[in-house]
Amino acid sequence: MIGRLVGSSNNAMVVRVRPPGTRPAPVPAPARPARAGEEDDEDAKPSIAVELGPGELLAVWKPTRGEQPLFDFPVGTLTRREVAAYLVSEATGWGIVPPTLLREGPYGEGSLQQWIDVDDSVDVVQLVLDADPRLRRVALFDAIVNNTDRKGGHLLPIPGGHIHAVDHGVTFSVVPKLRTLLWAWEGEPFEPDEIAVVQRVRQALDGQLGAELGELLYGPEVDATRERLDALLTAGVFPGPNPDWPAIPWPPF
Repeated sequence: MIGRLVGSSNNAMVVRVRPPGTRPAPVPAPARPARAGEEDDEDAKPSIAVELGPGELLAVWKPTRGEQPLFDFPVGTLTRREVAAYLVSEATGWGIVPPTLLREGPYGEGSLQQWIDVDDSVDVVQLVLDADPRLRRVALFDAIVNNTDRKGGHLLPIPGGHIHAVDHGVTFSVVPKLRTLLWAWEGEPFEPDEIAVVQRVRQALDGQLGAELGELLYGPEVDATRERLDALLTAGVFPGPNPDWPAIPWPPF
């Protein structure tokens, strides 16, 4: 374990994942922040440089025990929803959610998600304001999984132009509560390739994907996902917000 992600509401941690049978390398101590009177950035914080060995990678570890109770989601289910969202992402073929697994680790069961190095030159706020076409897929994915918390900070652009999306612990509710910054396409017809993806995911829910989600979610939540997909195919357009539910997450970024 490298350390805790500052500001995480569910005690997420950065961890180093190594191949089986290899010995863990020591984690260096944090560099000392500047003391009063020293010349340094006034916002300086303790930091470390981690050198990865062969086959190692960084990941985000979210232990189920670290979840904060929510009024509208059962306690102890958010990490499994993270994994379920990844499985749906894989079914779309769009690679939106980074690889995410359910594992035993520090503090018991949790979700393990590959760390993404973002392209810091990309202005995510501007991507949202400009309704960047690459975000259409994220918007449709959110509609499929009924994402109730699509903040701007959950969008991770990487070198090469692809955009990943993370933080899917509050998804798959049986109540329509899509809450997102990505409303730019509300009411717009789906493109043929988008329809094909929705159809493919719907078919997969009657097979292996449905069985896998059944191991992670409650039965009515899997049924509700099928119903959402059917509704999307019937409407053929990007959905709008539920008038009985806030449309924008807070804070938005």
